[in-house]
Amino acid sequence: MNQVVEKIGRSSMKEKVDRFEVGDTVDVHVRIVEGEKERVQVFTGTVIARRGGGIGESFTVRRVVQGVGVERAFPMHSPKVERVVVKRQGRVRRGKLYYLRGRTGKGMRLGDRYPGGQMSKLADEGAGGAPRAAAGGADEAAGGGESDA
Repeated sequence: MNQVVEKIGRSSMKEKVDRFEVGDTVDVHVRIVEGEKERVQVFTGTVIARRGGGIGESFTVRRVVQGVGVERAFPMHSPKVERVVVKRQGRVRRGKLYYLRGRTGKGMRLGDRYPGGQMSKLADEGAGGAPRAAAGGADEAAGGGESDA
């Protein structure tokens, strides 16, 4: 019996799952059906928990809207979840961030896993782009610097 359940679960799992961790700020693209129309709605927030494994894996995203905390739990392999886009990687030392529920304002902020924008620099270099030249080098090449003559 258990083998049958596992086989059915494996067949309905997504082949490619977006990579993110607890503490990351993500955009969850969710399919919403309104009457006969279907559209994609984006839920932006901080991942405060991941739980389970296999077909039953899920994650919880929290955001604050007009001073009220809103949490949504999403099944990882649901066909309603179109994709998860990581906007910012947060530095945390816990597996669950339930302590954020009692905090407001600056107390809710998490540190960057890659401070100083290193994440975007790594992404630029990975895309084949060369690192940008220093501002001083660009001015000197244009003839804007002082000359010795």
